[in-house]
Amino acid sequence: MRTLAVIVLVAFALNSFAEEKETAVESRIVSVGLFKNGLAVVKRTLSVPGAGTYVLRDAPEPAHGTFWIESDAVVETLATSRETEVPATGANIQEELAGKRVTIHFRDGQVPPATGNVLPPEKPKRAWDRTYDRSGESSWRSSYQSANPAAQPRYLVLKTDAGRIYVDPSMIAFAQVEGEPAKVTARKPALVFNVGEVREKPATITITYLTKGIGWAPSYHVDITDPQQLSIEQRADVRNELDDLADAEVFLISGFPSVQFWHVSSLMSAASTWSSFFQQLSSQPGGQSNMMRNITQQRIISNSGEAGQGIDLSAIPLGEGPDLHYQPIGRRTLNAGDSLGLSVASGKTAYERIVEWIVPDTRDAYGRQLRDNDRDRNRDEDDAWDALRFRNPLRFPMTTAPATIVSGGRFMGQRASFYVNAGEETTLRVTKALSVRTRNVENEEQAKQRDIVWIGGSDFRRVEVKGEVTVSNHRAEVIKLVIRRRFSGELLEAEGDAKVLLLEEGVYSVNKRSELAWSTELGAGNETTFAYRYSVLVRN
Repeated sequence: MRTLAVIVLVAFALNSFAEEKETAVESRIVSVGLFKNGLAVVKRTLSVPGAGTYVLRDAPEPAHGTFWIESDAVVETLATSRETEVPATGANIQEELAGKRVTIHFRDGQVPPATGNVLPPEKPKRAWDRTYDRSGESSWRSSYQSANPAAQPRYLVLKTDAGRIYVDPSMIAFAQVEGEPAKVTARKPALVFNVGEVREKPATITITYLTKGIGWAPSYHVDITDPQQLSIEQRADVRNELDDLADAEVFLISGFPSVQFWHVSSLMSAASTWSSFFQQLSSQPGGQSNMMRNITQQRIISNSGEAGQGIDLSAIPLGEGPDLHYQPIGRRTLNAGDSLGLSVASGKTAYERIVEWIVPDTRDAYGRQLRDNDRDRNRDEDDAWDALRFRNPLRFPMTTAPATIVSGGRFMGQRASFYVNAGEETTLRVTKALSVRTRNVENEEQAKQRDIVWIGGSDFRRVEVKGEVTVSNHRAEVIKLVIRRRFSGELLEAEGDAKVLLLEEGVYSVNKRSELAWSTELGAGNETTFAYRYSVLVRN
């Protein structure tokens, strides 16, 4: 038993000796790569004069699997916590003003001020458990007191020449503290570097990790004052809620990267525990219902392409490897809490104004007519829109972002512009074409005998459908008209110079999903109609 006690004392002495021999160092953020979802790839560096033990008190909070140390020296890293002096906040004056001489002034003004030394609070007795010191931001005492209100001190105790005074904190108007500003000791996250062999002095240690707290939001300004050529400007708004940046290189990242464990805190974070680690690891950020409700937000931050945009092989080939674009915006100094807005790029390109009418599919995966509430979801799509068709004039891809359209200094509209490669064609909607009237009618044709088809144990009847799309131009000008009618089944015939495009979503349905596209000019006051027929399998 005596031997065990000696071992424990020696271990404690060695640990204390190690902390006393630590040398405090500071790091600097040298570069950050910003994603649009508030994540960033951060690179910090620090210099050490030689072998030894060094402590970094501004420890990062990395995402799981992204924390890496690089150095020209042999380095081992310990994520821990250290006692640090911080200014008093007044949240617990009994503890923060312990030992200080104060004068208390009371609210009602009838009780004379009291002067004395604040006595430290008595430490509560508590058995050890696995939650001990699990957060570097708070001690086990504070967590115990928050869970046990009865353990929190009811009175502020002052020691005076006449004895002790017990003051109800709710009666205090203000307190005057003698001497230096009050400071308290708190345990804060820290990184300890054990540096061994150093090849060159001083040695540089580089810390790279993915974390939350700083990102960027793009937007576009599209000017169509010139009827032949539009000008487009890309803007970036950077919000820093991470840490102060001083002359750091900043990159804006666009693309669709795979960051599977962004929501899982690294075990090298002082705030991490095995319980929280496994809970985060097994959870999925955002359920199916949340994903459906926030689909627009997800498309904006993740650079999704526009549905049904098609394939444009005339886009300009750029770069090699993964489709991630790093746009440098130079060295920046940005304090935590600051936002920066700047113009990133601009260009001009020819464009054409069109009226685009997309008629959504009115059938489900089994060929049945959609219910009214399902059709209401597509109500906004089943309208004609004034739109702009142009090619991306920038030297890099246009990321998914809101685009504001102006003409002659006047606001025309705002719409999401989806990811477009350099030189690729895109269509940007401006406003609803209310003076262009549209009508779509479909009827199932009567047949003397219906074909029955068995698929996967279910029977389907083959139905032939005849439809018409009609557009009336009530403007005093010729319009460029684009009609895109989506349907389920096999096309039998279509009037006009119609093109047929097979849609990807048809992979998961009994019937193929296709799109009929007409492109024509329609004169002022004129009307045009296109008829079509297709067959579809309808589940009985």
